[in-house]
Parts: sequence; C-alpha cells; structure tokens
Amino acid sequence: MNDNSQFRQLREQLNQVLIGQQAAIDHVLMAMLTGGHVLLEGVPGLGKTLLVRALARSMDGRQARIQFTPDLMPSDVSGHSLYDMSTQQFRIRRGPVFTNLLLADEINRAPAKTQAALLEVMQEGQVTIDGKALAVPKPFMVLATQNPIEQEGTYPLPEAELDRFLFKILLATPGLEDEVAIVRGVTAPGTSDRDYLEQVSVVASLEDWMRWREAVSALPVDERVMDYAVRLVQASRSFPSLQRGAGPRASINLVRTARARAWLASRDFVLPDDVKALFLPVLRHRVLLSPEAELEGHTPDQVLLKVLETVPSPRMDT
Repeated sequence: MNDNSQFRQLREQLNQVLIGQQAAIDHVLMAMLTGGHVLLEGVPGLGKTLLVRALARSMDGRQARIQFTPDLMPSDVSGHSLYDMSTQQFRIRRGPVFTNLLLADEINRAPAKTQAALLEVMQEGQVTIDGKALAVPKPFMVLATQNPIEQEGTYPLPEAELDRFLFKILLATPGLEDEVAIVRGVTAPGTSDRDYLEQVSVVASLEDWMRWREAVSALPVDERVMDYAVRLVQASRSFPSLQRGAGPRASINLVRTARARAWLASRDFVLPDDVKALFLPVLRHRVLLSPEAELEGHTPDQVLLKVLETVPSPRMDT
C-alpha cells in the first residue's frame, strides 16, 4: 500500500500552483513515475512553463528550457565540441539537455532534423557528441509543448519522435471559478510571477523520485489486465476509422502507466479501469485517422473511444 506523504505533498503543491489542471498534473506525475516523456498541447497561457518550473523546484532538480525556432540547430539542443585556443584541444560544450527536467517549448516550430536531436536522449538517456556517449543526469524527463491552433511556420513531429512520448496531454482552458482563482493569485497587490512561484518549496529529492519509480515498477499486474491492454492496442490496428493503429510501445506504456495510476490511488494492484483511463493519452498521438474519418470531422479521441467499446473489460472479482 502506498502511503508516501512526500508524494502527496508534491501533488497537492502542484495543484495549488497550477489551478484547474489536476488531470494534466496527474498525467505528468505518472510519466515521472515511469520514466516517460510528455507532449503537452494547449493554447498559450495555460501554465506549461510554470508546471515545469514548479515540478523542478518541488523536487530540488535542475530544469532547462529550449525555445524551438526554425533556425535552431541540433547542436543547440545536444551540445557540440569546440576548439579551445588556450589548451589547443577540443572540448565539449554540453547543451541544455543535460538537466533533470527539460521544457522543449513549441517543439513543432523547429525542422525535423532539430527535433530529432531529442530522439537519442529521450530513448537512451544519453547524447553522442563526436562519437563520445555522454549520459544525461538521472532522473531525466522531457516536457514538450505545441500550440494546436497556430500551424503556420510549424513542422509536424516525425512518427518516430511522437512514439517516444509516453503521453500526449491536452491542456483544457480553466473554468470560470478556476480562472478567477488564477487571476486573484497572480494579480494580488505586490505580487509578480516570481513571487507566485515562491510558494513552491522543496518537498522531496531526486533520490525520492528514483525510489518512487522503483516502487511503481514493482507493482504486480494481473495477466488479465495485461491481456486487456494488449487487446485494446491491437484493436486500434484493425479499426476501420484508423489508417494506422498503435504499435507495441503503446501496449508497454499502457501497462506501465496503469501501474503508476494504481500507485497514485494508493493501491497495490492494477485494475482494468486504470488501463481504460489512460488509453486516450497513451494512444492519441500514435494513431492516424483514415481519410474518411478526417472528412467527417472526427478526432483521434472520438475514434479511440469507439475502439474502447469493442474490447470487453475483464472481470476481476475472481
């Protein structure tokens, strides 16, 4: 049974800073607990940067930000070697990926070659510069953002890179009460954005982060739940409204994140409902709609909900 007061305090603190985004925060925390990366999609001003800064501050970790632009080079992301005149030797200048939490802001504004600079570090936790493999700090997590409205001057993310993201999270616009609370907190007399972040305190260490990961990975998963996750993903590959379904990495991530969801709920067992709840964020960026579905105005989420209906959930009472 999970009874980790530090983690509950971390979760509560993030919810106090990023008001009205509880679902997004929980998904980011699940990614953190499973060693995954997150693609955040939402209009500007919903607190994506604030979330990364608050999480890094809560965990006493390092954070870095890369503003992706059309002229950004791969070496601006990973680093490069340069010749040092004083020593007459080449030395390596490490890029911003050498951190714990990396915010890749507006990742779709850079061309594919620059986007691909993140592939190796997201998958293997290392960067190769001049043939030398350099490990990034542990733990390491990428939170990338993209604006769903502006398409001019953007480059679609390659399928290989999309598949590296554990979740694609759609940030919702806050409701009236939440937005009033946000405005009240930020515009209070004598308060600046920096002051707003000052309320975030260190509640856990990076070692705690790694310990939580180990606890989540040790959670048992019933064979029926695992079979259900795989059958759901396989159903996406033959569904008429999908031109391309999700691959095996989706099945793996469904099981891993279902463990994290159970851990967040202080359970030591995984339910089919955990798999159901994470089906959309795990698969929405891994499937491709058929031309007919696009013409009819369907979204990946709408189609995936229909996929869910085609696969019966296992009974867990015996």
